Amino acid sequence: MKKLHYIDGLRGIGALMVYLCHFVFAFYYGAYSLQPEHVHTASGLEILIGKSPLNLFYNGNFAVELFLVLSGFVLCLGYFSTGDRNRLRKGAAGRYFRLMPPVLLVNLLVWGLMRLGAYQNSLAAEAALSMDWFYGFNHFPPDLGEALVESLAGCFLWGSNAYNGVLWTMPYLFLGAWVVYLAAALVGENPLRYVAYVVMMATALVTNIYFTGVFFGFFVCDLVCTRTKWLSWYRKRQWLSWLFFLSGVYLASYPSIGTDMGGTIYAVLGVPRVVPYHLAGAGLILLGAVGNSFWQRVLGFKPLRFLGKISYSLYLIHFPVIATFSSWFFLKLQGKLGYHWTVGLDFILTTLLVLALSAAGQRYVEPLGNQMAQGLQRMMGKKTGRR
Repeated sequence: MKKLHYIDGLRGIGALMVYLCHFVFAFYYGAYSLQPEHVHTASGLEILIGKSPLNLFYNGNFAVELFLVLSGFVLCLGYFSTGDRNRLRKGAAGRYFRLMPPVLLVNLLVWGLMRLGAYQNSLAAEAALSMDWFYGFNHFPPDLGEALVESLAGCFLWGSNAYNGVLWTMPYLFLGAWVVYLAAALVGENPLRYVAYVVMMATALVTNIYFTGVFFGFFVCDLVCTRTKWLSWYRKRQWLSWLFFLSGVYLASYPSIGTDMGGTIYAVLGVPRVVPYHLAGAGLILLGAVGNSFWQRVLGFKPLRFLGKISYSLYLIHFPVIATFSSWFFLKLQGKLGYHWTVGLDFILTTLLVLALSAAGQRYVEPLGNQMAQGLQRMMGKKTGRR
């Protein structure tokens, strides 16, 4: 199947959003809380931005939903494109090894930085007025055994994330993938499989809504790869893909704080339901993108594809950098350049550092997981051959 560059672009946008989310929360917390006591501008600009669609640039909760939907979409692309069931077996067997090595390396780095006292987020939170969110991270004595358990098992099975807060999503990326592979293996060739997909999504909605995103992405992947007549019909109706995409952007930009949005463009949605709105937004954006050549070209822009390429490493490494380097730099310059100049310079340097570390992780660390997965697959292949 032809490389879907727009999927890489969407993944890159999601990774950038998560990074911006955590940086903004750390130093301009009022843009999330929407409370005057957290702002750093006389006009309360942070609150105005936070109540507008501009908050989409740092809407981390939506970005997570987007990651999960995209993950579900790409898991079975190879299978649905070729019909090769071996791809499912190989994918399931190698999933853990593809995810684990970067997690382990970053958690060991976090443990070492904590031992050295490099985490400055608590002090930075006091000066940045982000005590309600930024203060408590990694505020405990580091323990190597605990860090290893979290890295090797805890984050994947029950979302342990004491050392790196972003690891709470790992059960959805790991266990959710296994459910998808199993569903594809059991009903992937059955004409009535869409009933099973609906049951999967409905069950997830009432048990753990975040799995719904993974299952929905899987459902869309099946449609795109196997329902060519439907896809042709859909792509001829560009107005429909535009409607999906723009509606998705609207829902995606719903403020994550989940308070009353009366007086804003979100008032029509009524009671705040942040996760369902963001989940629907992610799903609609994916549906819009698969049927719209304009958005595919835009999202396939090379810088976005680069961000998509390094997105996993970026996702894992950015928060430790913010809690150490960014916080240290902010505290060193505090009161010397003015708050906004200090944070602006801090942001530029942090971004360069995060991108460099993410590129290095993608090039040198992530391949280790792929090599481990391929080694396991070869072993399984030999055993199968002997039988």
